[in-house]
Amino acid sequence: MNPRIEVVAIDCLMVRLFDVIAEANMPWMLAATERLRHGFGPALVDLVPSYTTLMVHYDLTALTPAQARALIDQALTDLQPQAQGSGQCHVLPVWYDLSVGPELNLLSQRSGLAVEEVIRRHSAHEYQVFALGFAPGFAFMGLVDELLATPRLNTPRKRVAAGSVGIAERQTAAYPVVSPGGWNLIGRTPAKLFDRERDGYSLMQPGDTVRFASVSHAEFIHLGGDDTPLEAQA
Repeated sequence: MNPRIEVVAIDCLMVRLFDVIAEANMPWMLAATERLRHGFGPALVDLVPSYTTLMVHYDLTALTPAQARALIDQALTDLQPQAQGSGQCHVLPVWYDLSVGPELNLLSQRSGLAVEEVIRRHSAHEYQVFALGFAPGFAFMGLVDELLATPRLNTPRKRVAAGSVGIAERQTAAYPVVSPGGWNLIGRTPAKLFDRERDGYSLMQPGDTVRFASVSHAEFIHLGGDDTPLEAQA
């Protein structure tokens, strides 16, 4: 770990802890998050964790930039990683099917694996939630099997159904709401990923882990899933 502090705005600093995305980063990111929240206290406006960085937005009427930097330095002194497994583990049921996951064939062709093996590999791993962004409740997770890593679509779709599960490079995610998107879609989950009535709104938070569980069409419908084909929703 090689911490650096970068200026984002007059009242915002970026704490860069790592240069490379890795699952092993997360215990350190969580420990730093906790230290920073405690250190800044009521002067903290927002704290946004990502794969390798923490963005610290502070109240400029309460702290000078120099004081903010001092608090960051203090928070990172003798930092120790949090214990693995400190976040929640979520199991998301997924109906993997070409009608809702049109890039299943593309991933099969690129990897040289049968569609069934693509599904098995995607659902076999426990993924780390690295960050939230793009849309409310959209959790960036990783890292997927290298054979399944696939670039984003050259032309993003104008409309992606809520619950759509996709892959972009070595990341995977599920769309919480209807939105545009360029990820490779492989299935759909009935899980409610964003809820204004839920504490924190998002089902998942950085530091949580996620497993995707393959379910039948009947079970998907039973759980409240929408099986409208992607083309019909465009």
